[in-house]
Amino acid sequence: MLDVIETQGLRKSFVSRQGREKKTVDAVRGVDLEVAEGEIFGFLGPNGAGKTTTLRMLATLIEPDGGRATIAGADLLRNPGEVRRRIGYVAQGGSTWDDSTAREELVLQARLYGASKSAAQARAQRVLESFQLSEYADRKCKTYSGGQRRRVDIALGIIHEPKVVFLDEPTTGLDPQSRAHMWDEVRRLRAEGMTVFITTHYLDEADALCDRISIMDHGEIVASGSPVSLKRSVSGDVVLVAVRSVPAAAEALDGAEFVKKLETHEDSVRLYVDDGATAIPLILRTLDASSVEIGSVELHRPSLDDVFLTKTGRSLRES
Repeated sequence: MLDVIETQGLRKSFVSRQGREKKTVDAVRGVDLEVAEGEIFGFLGPNGAGKTTTLRMLATLIEPDGGRATIAGADLLRNPGEVRRRIGYVAQGGSTWDDSTAREELVLQARLYGASKSAAQARAQRVLESFQLSEYADRKCKTYSGGQRRRVDIALGIIHEPKVVFLDEPTTGLDPQSRAHMWDEVRRLRAEGMTVFITTHYLDEADALCDRISIMDHGEIVASGSPVSLKRSVSGDVVLVAVRSVPAAAEALDGAEFVKKLETHEDSVRLYVDDGATAIPLILRTLDASSVEIGSVELHRPSLDDVFLTKTGRSLRES
């Protein structure tokens, strides 16, 4: 399968002021990516990790300080205009005007990409039907719900039939029902042959939607692969034990033969073990022998959060 996005050593720094002093912040530090044609690729990481900066570079909105990239066959640095013609971009903040209708917005967007008036109207109608917006097509956007407005945003991003569409945090602020509907729309775009590059900080979203993901932290890629392969890389089971005294529990369990790795949290210890069913009785006996009061014990298979924790030493949920 061909790569529709390929980057090598992509980086970006910004200069910020702290009082009278200038400070250089390395937002993206040498990112290498390969995104295959026709897949949903997820860019997962906490806020401030560098996801949006990377996305804005790939969408030609800001220029990289170094590295190279090819998007849909066009060179990002040498031919950014051609990149823009071949991609769609949907920002976090949305792009609809309160006093315009969805149909007006879509026709205008298609015309901006060179479609004739009749072709633009026909495209707008097709997209309105595809995104189940026909009922609201001629109402002003300010009357739409958050989910309806977000669907219009994505419709605007694909009205010119791009090869790749970039979606920056597409479900932030949506209610659960609207999020589920948005997931269906993303899957439909992929089914129609489009490559979808999505940034998110939602673990469930990356796990449910994406064929492959890269996890980013502090401007660097810390892990890449399919959600299944990444979770398999954290072997064994995870046991989370809520305790009254974390230091006492950590002292009792650290170095135990049945514990592969131990992480401490505010009111619990997280233990990586080969087999949870076998390890839990041993954990309970060890803590009881050390007079550590136990609140609860949870057993679960490794998650994407566990992958992030293994790679960075902290939880993505807490970042």
